[in-house]
Amino acid sequence: MDYSKASEPLQMPPIPDRTSIQSHLDNYGLEYTPDGEFIRWSASNINHPRNWPLLRKIYDSSLIIFLDLFTTAISTAGSSAADHARHEFGVEKTLALFVFVSVYLLGQMVGGIIFPPYSEAFGRKKLYIISTGFYSIFCVIVGIVPSIAGVVVGRFFSGFLSAIPTIVVAGSIEDMFNSRDRIWLIFLWAMVANLGLALGPIMSIYITVHLGWQWVFYVAAVVTAVITIFLFGIRESRPSLLLDREVAKIRKESGNNTLQALNPDSTPDLKTFARMVLFRPIQLFFTEPIVFMVATMSAVAFALIYLFTEALPPIYESMGFSSTSSCLPFIAICIGLVSGLLTRIQDHRTIVKYEEQGIPLKPEHKLLGFSIGAPVLAIGLWWFAWTIPPLVTNVHWVVSTIALVLIGYALNEFDSVLAGYLADSYLSYAASGFAALSLVRSSMSAAFPLFARQMYEGLGANVASSILAALATVFCIVPPLFNRYGEQIRARSKFARYSLQVYQENGVDKNGY
Repeated sequence: MDYSKASEPLQMPPIPDRTSIQSHLDNYGLEYTPDGEFIRWSASNINHPRNWPLLRKIYDSSLIIFLDLFTTAISTAGSSAADHARHEFGVEKTLALFVFVSVYLLGQMVGGIIFPPYSEAFGRKKLYIISTGFYSIFCVIVGIVPSIAGVVVGRFFSGFLSAIPTIVVAGSIEDMFNSRDRIWLIFLWAMVANLGLALGPIMSIYITVHLGWQWVFYVAAVVTAVITIFLFGIRESRPSLLLDREVAKIRKESGNNTLQALNPDSTPDLKTFARMVLFRPIQLFFTEPIVFMVATMSAVAFALIYLFTEALPPIYESMGFSSTSSCLPFIAICIGLVSGLLTRIQDHRTIVKYEEQGIPLKPEHKLLGFSIGAPVLAIGLWWFAWTIPPLVTNVHWVVSTIALVLIGYALNEFDSVLAGYLADSYLSYAASGFAALSLVRSSMSAAFPLFARQMYEGLGANVASSILAALATVFCIVPPLFNRYGEQIRARSKFARYSLQVYQENGVDKNGY
C-alpha cells in the first residue's frame, strides 16, 4: 500500500459561488433577503399561491368553502335530530341537545386550538383530505351505532375534524389572495358558512320527518366522502412550506447545503409546537385587544344562530306554523346574509379609491360593513323582540320575519368583516388568530342552545329577545373605537408588528396589506 498520499490534505467538494447560486434562484423565481442570509419568493414567482392561475384558485377555494358550508349545516342540523332521537334514547331534551349539538361544538373548539398552527407549520392539503375522510366515517357512526355513547363519539370527533374547514379556510384564503381580493373571498366564505348555519335546521327537519334522524348523518357521510375524493385535486397553499420545497431542490442541484428558506412557520420540535398550540391562542385572546373584541363579538353573532335553532320554532308555532314549517323563517336570515353583497361592492370602491390616490390600505379602511352591521343588528333584534307573541299578538308573522332579514345581514357583516380585520391585522398568522376566536365562538355556540328554550319560556320571548337587543346595542360603540384607535392598538402589539414584518419579508405583495 502506498502511504505517501496519507499526508496529502483531504479534498472537500467545492462550495458553489454566489453567482452560481443566483442563477439557480433566477430559474426558480426566488431571491435573497436583503441581509443575504435567507431565500424568499420573488414577487413574480408563478408558484407562489398568490400568483396561481385563476381557475386553480377557484377550484381550490370553492371546494374548501363548500366543505365548510356543509359541515356547518350538519352542526346545526343536530338540533332537529336531537328532538327526534331523544325519544328513541329515552333522554330529556337538554341532554339530547348537549349530545347532538354542544358535544360537536366542543370537539370543534379542541380542533380549533390544534389545527390552525399545525396547518401553518406543516401544510393544509393533507389536513383537508384526512379530516374530511374521517368526518364521513364518524357521521356513519352517529347514525349506525344504536346508543347514546355512539352519538357522543361520532359527534365529538366529527366536530373536532370540522375545525379544519371552519377555521383553516381563513388561512388558505390568506395564502392565495391579496388584501383586495380577500374582501370578496372572506365575504363569500363567511356568507356560505352562515348560510350553512341557517339551512341546517331546515335540511334536518325535512330529512328527519321523511327518512328518520339517522339519515341526516348518512347523507352527511355520503356528501363528505365525495368531497374527499375531489380534495385530492387541490394544491398545497402554505407559502412557507412550498418555499422550503423549492429551496430543497436548489440545495440538491447546487450541492450547497447551507441555503435556508425564510420560514417564519418553522417548528423546531414537538415540545415547541405543543407550547405554541396550547398557549398562543390563549395569549392572543388575553393580551391582544383586537383579538379579544373581535372574538367576543363575532362569537356572540355566530352563537345567535344556534340559539335561534331552539328559540324560533316555538315562536312561529305560536303564530300558526306547523312543527315542520316552523323552521322556514331561517330563510329570511339567509336572504339577509346574501344582501351583504351590496356592502362588499362599496368596500371594493373604497379600495380602488385609496389605490388611485396612492394611500396605503389599512385594515380599518375595510370596516364599513361592521360599522353598518352593528346598529342594524341592534335595530333588527329590538324590532323582532316587539313584533312577536306573547306580548304582541296582533302583528302578522311577516313583520317579525323582515327583522330576521336585518339580523341575517348584520350577523354576516360581523362574521366576514371582523374575520377580514383579524386576517389583515395578523396576516401570515391569520389561522392562529382564528384559533382564539374559535375557542370563544365554539364555547358560546355550545352553550346558547342549552339555555335558549328555558330563557325564552321563563322570561317570555319579548323580554328574552330584548336582552339580546340590549347586548347588540352595546356593540355599537366598538366600530368607532376600531376606526379611531385600531392602528394605534396594532402599533403597540408586538405580535401584530412582527406578523407584518414577516409578511413584508416573505410575501409577494411588497407594497402593503
